[in-house]
Amino acid sequence: MKRRVFLIVLDSFGIGYEPDADDFGDRGANTLKTIMQSENFQVPVMEQLGLFAIDGTPKGEVPDSLLGAYGRLQEQSRGKDTTVGHWEIAGLISERPLPVYPDGFPPEVIAEFEAKTGRKVLCNQPYSGTEVIARYGEEHRKTGALIVYTSADSVFQIAAHEDVVPTEQLYEYCRIAREILQGEHGVGRVIARPFTGAEGNFVRTSGRHDFSLVPPGDTMLDLLQRGGFRTVSVGKIFDIFAGKGIAESHPTKGNADGMRTAMEVAATDFEGLCFINLVDFDMVYGHRNDIDGYAAAAAEFDRWLPGFMEQMKEGDILMITADHGCDPGFPGTDHTREYIPLMVCGTDIRRGVNIGTRKSFSDIGATVLELFGIRGGICGESFLHEILVPRI
Repeated sequence: MKRRVFLIVLDSFGIGYEPDADDFGDRGANTLKTIMQSENFQVPVMEQLGLFAIDGTPKGEVPDSLLGAYGRLQEQSRGKDTTVGHWEIAGLISERPLPVYPDGFPPEVIAEFEAKTGRKVLCNQPYSGTEVIARYGEEHRKTGALIVYTSADSVFQIAAHEDVVPTEQLYEYCRIAREILQGEHGVGRVIARPFTGAEGNFVRTSGRHDFSLVPPGDTMLDLLQRGGFRTVSVGKIFDIFAGKGIAESHPTKGNADGMRTAMEVAATDFEGLCFINLVDFDMVYGHRNDIDGYAAAAAEFDRWLPGFMEQMKEGDILMITADHGCDPGFPGTDHTREYIPLMVCGTDIRRGVNIGTRKSFSDIGATVLELFGIRGGICGESFLHEILVPRI
């Protein structure tokens, strides 16, 4: 029997602050609790998958009969961003935090970037992505200078108007920045942020592209690929891992496109892992403090789930999780240090099993590998024996 695992990351769908949240200024954050306040929050399928049976989740509906196994996981990496969250899911714990720049990037970095691109830099401060183009967009259009900004995360973001800097040229500038930002200044991601429109009405496009650090060690993707299994990415997974260990990539333009693509992949015949990121929860709603929008996105995903689950074959396994939090009701617009949920279902998965609170996101990667007969090689402890229906 061919085994297929579909691992879906609801980007930033945290379920409550972690014990070390004070270190990150995030005590009290709870993305799930916040979006539950919205009338748009309707997730009956995730309820059946055990969302509100998970340790520590807010009071919600827990059906008498659940569809699979469930639990929560705590992050061990010293960070709360997309890169380290996904790397840890895949079995690579980042014990040293990636560098952040609350006062902007140092002069020597900016000077080298300007010299190699031939363009001056505007801003060089932490900024909201929508606010930074409102503030500097017209100056950029007049001067051709690139808008460089960061956030509380380890990112170097470059915004440019498509009429001034064509998107492919912007990507080339990002590659230049990626080459510069190594070692001491090795930020997790360099991000292209193209936008269009006129002053007072600048709008970011779907041309965002992330240029990540190459993971410094093996992940579940590398081990699966070496073992002869297919590794398929949907959404920004390919970017997060800089393509390492990924055989097939399907870029997407938001949640709807990601869900459609996941259905298309599920309709194909392969043996291995399909790793999916649904980015809108974080990018469109979490960072913009849009509680109702976040809740509506959760409901949309929940409505999509039954059709996807009906398409699953015998032996297929669905895992739904997150990579960090981004509480849209918490002060600020940055990620929040939260536990992540895990809901697992499939014909071979026991129903109603609570795997409790796991010590690391990397337990997911270890479990995926054991499903394919691979043990060791990454961080994490497999919980497969707890959730798999024993074969007679």
